[in-house]
Amino acid sequence: MKIQFKVWLEKDQRVLFGEGRHQLLKAIEDYGSLVQAAKKMNMSYRAAWGRLKASEDRLGFPLTEKDLEKGKKGGLRLTPEGKRLLTSYQNIHLAVEKLVRELEGKYFEGLR
Repeated sequence: MKIQFKVWLEKDQRVLFGEGRHQLLKAIEDYGSLVQAAKKMNMSYRAAWGRLKASEDRLGFPLTEKDLEKGKKGGLRLTPEGKRLLTSYQNIHLAVEKLVRELEGKYFEGLR
């Protein structure tokens, strides 16, 4: 038996950040491009851009910025706040997962 869970951050009953946004930011970090991140996630650029902007609007700070160091059109990188949010979400998710696995061991040990 396995406990399933989802982790997301919300404020005033509005989603700020969750697994989909986490994957999108991770892909932007990996590829340095919203176009490439959207392709990796099998979503349209418009949908990816919309989700990114919705999170930024709700959070009140930018998650990405133009990457002028790469010298390419459309280059994107995470802002320091974007990196911090990505890391914090990953750490929260890992902590919740650890707790859930401990609960499985405690309550479902003989039921598998």
